[in-house]
This record gives sequence, C-alpha cells and structure tokens, in this order.
Amino acid sequence: MKVNIFLTGFAMFLSSLFSCQQKADYKSVSVEEFDTLIVDQNVQCVDVRTGAEYSEAHIPGSINLNVLDKSFVLMADSVLLKDKPVALYCRSGNRSKKAAAILSARGYTVYNLVKGFQSWVKEGKKTEK
Repeated sequence: MKVNIFLTGFAMFLSSLFSCQQKADYKSVSVEEFDTLIVDQNVQCVDVRTGAEYSEAHIPGSINLNVLDKSFVLMADSVLLKDKPVALYCRSGNRSKKAAAILSARGYTVYNLVKGFQSWVKEGKKTEK
C-alpha cells in the first residue's frame, strides 16, 4: 500500500515537473515575410551563423549570435529582449531552426527564415559586410 502511494505521488511530481516546461514554438516565414518583419524596429534580427560567415555578408541591422557557441543561451539572454520578437536566420535554415527551438522554449517569440541567408540572397535582398 505504501509503495502504491509513493509511486502515485512520484508520478504526480514528475507530471507537474514536465508540464511546467514550455514547448518550443516558432513560426517559419518566407523571405518576403521576413523582410516585412525586420522593417519593424521592435523586431530583433539575429544571424546565428559563425562570426566568419557574418563578416562575409549579412542582413543589414542584424546582430550575430553563433548558435554553435557553448554560451549561445547566455549571450542571447544578455542581448535579446523577451518582450520583442526575434527574427532568426543562418545559411540554409538548419542552425536557425535549432536556435528557434532553444529561444522559443525560453519564452521568446521567434520567426525563422525558411532556407536562410541563401534564399535571402537568391531573392536579391540587400546585404552588407
């Protein structure tokens, strides 16, 4: 009897523990949608590629936070504001999906550029070095 009560209590504890975690939820958007989003000064545009990739070319007004860096979460939390949307991109869209999952799970509103910087360039959108 005591074992059943313990197991039931333990199961309820685990259930409550995991139900408090936020689900990673972000929206993937096209180049045109992304372009419209980042015109808004309240939207934080973030390039999650490496510093070397960023220095070659990037979307004007974006900041660089390398998602592969061990301190990505710490850097993001120190630079980004949770009450403002975050628009993410990488080279092809894979790393930014990873960053989008991480940031949305931490409470950020996140938009991810489908097919990344390559699609931005292909559409003839403005870049800078």
